[in-house]
Amino acid sequence: MNCGIMSLLCDTAFEDPWSSFFMDVLSPLSFVKVSYVRMQGLLLLVFAKYQHLPFIQILSTKSTPTGLFGYWGNKGGVNICLKLYSYYVSIINCHLPPHMANNDQRLEHFDRILEMQSFEGLDIPNILDHDLILWFGDMNFRIEDFGLHFVQESIKHQCYRDLWQKDQLSTAKRCDSLLREFQEGPLLFPPTYKFDKNSNNYDTSEKKRKPAWTDRILWRLKRQPSTGSNTLRLPDPHFSLSLKSYVSHMMYTISDHKPVTGTFDLELKPLVSVPLITLAPEGLWTVEDMLISYSFTQDFISSFWDWIGLYKVGFRHINDYVSYVWVRDNEVSFSNGLNQVYINIGDIPETEDQFLLCYYSNNLRSVVGISSPFKLQRHTFLEQDPLGEAQPQI
Repeated sequence: MNCGIMSLLCDTAFEDPWSSFFMDVLSPLSFVKVSYVRMQGLLLLVFAKYQHLPFIQILSTKSTPTGLFGYWGNKGGVNICLKLYSYYVSIINCHLPPHMANNDQRLEHFDRILEMQSFEGLDIPNILDHDLILWFGDMNFRIEDFGLHFVQESIKHQCYRDLWQKDQLSTAKRCDSLLREFQEGPLLFPPTYKFDKNSNNYDTSEKKRKPAWTDRILWRLKRQPSTGSNTLRLPDPHFSLSLKSYVSHMMYTISDHKPVTGTFDLELKPLVSVPLITLAPEGLWTVEDMLISYSFTQDFISSFWDWIGLYKVGFRHINDYVSYVWVRDNEVSFSNGLNQVYINIGDIPETEDQFLLCYYSNNLRSVVGISSPFKLQRHTFLEQDPLGEAQPQI
């Protein structure tokens, strides 16, 4: 991200351009922006399909600056910790120190970012006890020993095997027991740094930086203790991650890096399968209002600041509602765990769009219930019966 002061101020006051771009692309595919965290030039965004929202709880967003003795955020990491179907998942984006000679400093910052992911005062386990850690970013690891000409020729002929042996991250993983627990896909793509901007040519400036795989995607699954011993066994069979693709994208030339993407399949056996809130629109509507019924599980603790939002299918983020209602203020009835509220729809034009209802919990800072899609059909006017009494049309 552009980390200039004016860019930071604009992105604080308005939606940052990357968030807007991804929401434009992903919202028609039913993805919703769930959370984000930014630290100067680092931005981390999390999107999810809307049907998963009741089972995703954002537990923490955190920034860990490591530049200038830990006070400046030009280097460091940002983390989003969430519960996914009651599994703990941490996602980290980082920018580590550059230059060939600073490998020890990179490893130190890697450890520091990990150590700083504490969740004091929150009922969240240590990050190393999370079921999954996804860690990616500009890690700035370089290729040692080989000269520029040898590296360039190896890349030209796609002979990467020798380069892997001298990749600083690969070397560190062979020596560091904790780093060894982080997995990575095979580096079958060319080094992603450093390129002349607006080209596919490696650095032709006076510095002639040696190409390197600086941009990496790692992951770590929690290892389970074996019963009756202190040894560790393989990760939980009910929670597994498999890498489907790990590639760079040479067609993008706006940076001196080439972007890298990883695609994974995450298979899990949900630890929770029933949402905390079940809600649906009822048949009794007027021109101005719609009746909503909802019920909740015994574990759910409501708040005066809980609210229900009405959304168009394809909404971009949780505040992208077309109408909302405070649950406690607009409650009209409750009995045996079934509650009813009215939400105003009078200002919404007649449309063929489909809508959703979402219940937002202030205590959990997340959506805990979502309805099935439906259409607004406000033809339920009150008509007079022969005796002169108003009768609802349903």
